[in-house]
Amino acid sequence: MLPDPLHPAIVHFPVVLAVLLPLAALLGLLAVRRGTAPRKAWGYVALVSFLLFAASFTAVRTGEEGEEAVEDVVREDVIHDHEEQGERLQLMAGIAFLVFLAGFAGGTVGRIARPAALAASLVMAYQAYLTGASGGELVYRHGAASAYVDGTATAGRSGLDRDRGRDD
Repeated sequence: MLPDPLHPAIVHFPVVLAVLLPLAALLGLLAVRRGTAPRKAWGYVALVSFLLFAASFTAVRTGEEGEEAVEDVVREDVIHDHEEQGERLQLMAGIAFLVFLAGFAGGTVGRIARPAALAASLVMAYQAYLTGASGGELVYRHGAASAYVDGTATAGRSGLDRDRGRDD
């Protein structure tokens, strides 16, 4: 049985994977530099990169499914910002996965791709932070979860505003 809504259960996977990916990339890079064959040392790293892409893809899709319900509670511009952050992470994860795949190569291509993949993983970790922070704002500051909890939410007002009784 899947949780409903699914998005809040899914979104933690890309965040965790984005945090783990730089560590995996660093360990893989060090293993290759110590003489381990790139195909052996880099396989786990590429797998984590693929999982990050798949998880971010799933998070974006489940977010799109829940967007309509949350629009009744949270201003559209706030939702749009979070959506843009998530789509940016998904795009970055897809492009980075291709760079991680290039890390399997030997010679100059692999020697360039592996450190580039490490750098990309650090950028994605930051993007995952931004995405998670905007999602947290949706839930904790703007009351997005109330769209699923009760029917008392007022369209266009944030959770903070409702709590304070303001109509800004």
